[in-house]
Amino acid sequence: MEITLVEGDITTQQVDAIVNAANSSLLGGGGVDGAIHRRGGPAILAECRALRASHYGKGLPTGQAVATTAGELPARWVIHTVGPVWSGSEDRSALLRDCYANSLRVADALGANTVAFPLISAGIYGWPIDDAVRQALSVLRSATPATVAEARLVLFGTDTHATARQIFDRPVA
Repeated sequence: MEITLVEGDITTQQVDAIVNAANSSLLGGGGVDGAIHRRGGPAILAECRALRASHYGKGLPTGQAVATTAGELPARWVIHTVGPVWSGSEDRSALLRDCYANSLRVADALGANTVAFPLISAGIYGWPIDDAVRQALSVLRSATPATVAEARLVLFGTDTHATARQIFDRPVA
């Protein structure tokens, strides 16, 4: 699987699946989640409400992933995953890695060839950018999906992209 880094807006990525850094309610929110719901339109929210009514009455658990339509986004699907909130006193990095791994599993099940990921948990959830990039890359570099040929890490802002590029370009130990 090829991994690419892109600076930009995840809602403009022309891919098979866009990963949403969702909150557990699946009903929209701020940051990436809000942008995806706004740009994708009401079809995404309608499917999220149906998921809440059927399988996820208490919300989507942290680290899990589920797909809906992409609505008006330039993709076929949105894969919603709930990242962990950063904690300086508790190691939650396995949950963060689960977000990437489970999203890739869902993408594979859908038959997606290209997937765009945000930097999960690095916004309002407070995960340090450098470690969020390392966690993402550890999963993406070790994954062997059946159908996903390209995983795109879409980074919002020049500084975030520069940090990710430095980490990406370092030799893997």
